[in-house]
Amino acid sequence: MRRTSIAVLALALTACGGPAAPAEEEFSLPTAAAYFTTPCPEAGTRPATDKELTYWSMWTKDEPQGKVLRYAADCFTKKTGVKVTIQWLGRAYLRQNLLPALNTDTVPDLFDQDLTNIKAAIASAGGTRPLDDVLNLKTGDGVVRDVLPAAYRDSAAIKDEAGKPFAVPYLVMGNAWWYDKKKVPGLKPPATMKDLYTLFGDRSVALDGDIGYYAAWFFDQLATRYVGPGGLARAAQDPTGRLWKSDPGFLKAAEHTAGIAAHLVDGWDAGKFPQIQQRWADGDATYLFMGSWGPTETREYLTKQGGGQDIDYGSFQFPMPDGATHDVIEVQQVAFGVTAKARHPEAAKAFIAYFLTRDLLAGLPAVADSLTPRTDLPVPSDLTDLKAALENPAKKHTLFMDGLDGVADGKFAEQVFFPADNDLLKGKLTPVAFVDRLVTATAAFWKAQG
Repeated sequence: MRRTSIAVLALALTACGGPAAPAEEEFSLPTAAAYFTTPCPEAGTRPATDKELTYWSMWTKDEPQGKVLRYAADCFTKKTGVKVTIQWLGRAYLRQNLLPALNTDTVPDLFDQDLTNIKAAIASAGGTRPLDDVLNLKTGDGVVRDVLPAAYRDSAAIKDEAGKPFAVPYLVMGNAWWYDKKKVPGLKPPATMKDLYTLFGDRSVALDGDIGYYAAWFFDQLATRYVGPGGLARAAQDPTGRLWKSDPGFLKAAEHTAGIAAHLVDGWDAGKFPQIQQRWADGDATYLFMGSWGPTETREYLTKQGGGQDIDYGSFQFPMPDGATHDVIEVQQVAFGVTAKARHPEAAKAFIAYFLTRDLLAGLPAVADSLTPRTDLPVPSDLTDLKAALENPAKKHTLFMDGLDGVADGKFAEQVFFPADNDLLKGKLTPVAFVDRLVTATAAFWKAQG
């Protein structure tokens, strides 16, 4: 990965402690190895009484993100004296471990996961406490509300029913159409769906069809541009199912989804993840719609394969379909939450503020090739196009899958939406039949829920 740097404004302090004229400071990402040898920054917020905290994490200790968080926790201990005990539980722990623990006294103080899952599984069950006070805490280099852009700290996706944040983000994910700039030099992002189909040509789109979430992204992306943020989730939660038919945008999105299906590579529905993604990395397909982790996964694959093959990653967003009025971009935030029964909430909140310090958070782009909410951190070169799209003020942020995957604790997507979408992509359903099936299957689903 090519390292990048940016110029940020730092306030030089005078000997008496007052601000002097702003001085320009060049901040470059360290190498992955150098990050773990950088001095621990001072803590802007120190717990007054708590001397320990327990943290349950969605990462594993050997993942790049886990290594960065472990380093930050060790630094936090050095600078505050607070012992941080971490349990590395993996992606499924929220429902397997934390949700069952909410009715006990054995809960962590701090936990993390993406916003959709936190809200659906934990916040909705009353398992979180409001974190509006965290926004006023000092990081090692500022105040939380000042280092987090409003698009992330004030989004509706992060608010509880009382309008207060139930989580604080530290990592940002997006999705995009990925391609190799060496293979498609000078690519101009398509402005219309017709342009997109022309760009695809014949059988050039990779998709691991056994992952329902990935297969559903085409319809999701298109439908949200017609019905707006929240429209998919509303239709999924309509007990009559009729919303799928009352808004013509869903049918239009289904028609375009069927159009994309015609460009999928042969075998897209017969492989097992990540076989088709790896075929894209090998050059058997030209385009791949994937989350911001796509470059990391495919680079790791190519490195293991040997041979010196690499990809110069470029990306672009879906164009606006004819008649669509919502220029959206999907964003998912991985965030910290503090449990309602936390025994050491003060320490948990102080750690959140500490990790948002620039020099610590820099580990995510430097070590894990990940995006962060802070705008003063350099961006991994692979993600430059995506970061620019996420920060485009003309685009409305919406959750991955528009939050549909969190409806009914994920059961709606698994039982209703993914099977219907898969049949649409395979040509087993026409766009009209697809919408009709969503109407009847949605009504039947909610009737069965009682």
